[in-house]
Amino acid sequence: MSVAATRSLAGVALGTHDLSFAYRRGGERILTSLNLELQPGQVTTLTGASGAGKSTLLYLLSLLLPATAGSITWDGRAVENLPDGERARMRAAYSGFVFQDAMLDPSRTVLDNVCESALFAGIDAVVARSRALELLERFGIAHRAAHRPGEVSGGQAQRVALCRALVTEPEIVFGDEPTGNLDADSARIVWDALADHAARGATVVIATHDQTLAALAHRIVVVA
Repeated sequence: MSVAATRSLAGVALGTHDLSFAYRRGGERILTSLNLELQPGQVTTLTGASGAGKSTLLYLLSLLLPATAGSITWDGRAVENLPDGERARMRAAYSGFVFQDAMLDPSRTVLDNVCESALFAGIDAVVARSRALELLERFGIAHRAAHRPGEVSGGQAQRVALCRALVTEPEIVFGDEPTGNLDADSARIVWDALADHAARGATVVIATHDQTLAALAHRIVVVA
């Protein structure tokens, strides 16, 4: 592993104050008056019954959804009312996201998919490619770099998605059921990588229904 891959990360403290959310104005609130503090250097899992709002909370914390009421803070800064462009800039600069279904661009190669988030964050193309190849090698899929997502297995695609999330060396990593469609061995590879990232100082927040994996986290938040 390179020197870059072992540097310490500052992480970002995430918080909510009286956070509420409904998908429609005046509709039923999925989350109501939620107060939460999540610290760097930890893996926090969000668990709860299907429909309880754990994925919704993850999307709110990651600035992919706007709050209905209350506040969301990143290192004490209120971020819930920032313009869309500023929210996108913060996501690119500070965070990575691993989706349950990988969400890779089928028209681009595995390598290009990994490089994409780094380029969007303003990282030099040569550096982005070097980091991407390093991560693909680390997770045993460098031999698939020139293939397209439709030519790799589900487990390999999820490792590609993990590489894409980590290539910017993010201070925060969000995961929405990132091991949900994987066999036990592939799930453990993904989980161990996320735990390693937290050990370097990052803030890692994972929505999951897998209680076995959730129990491995530093903190479990039950969303009800």
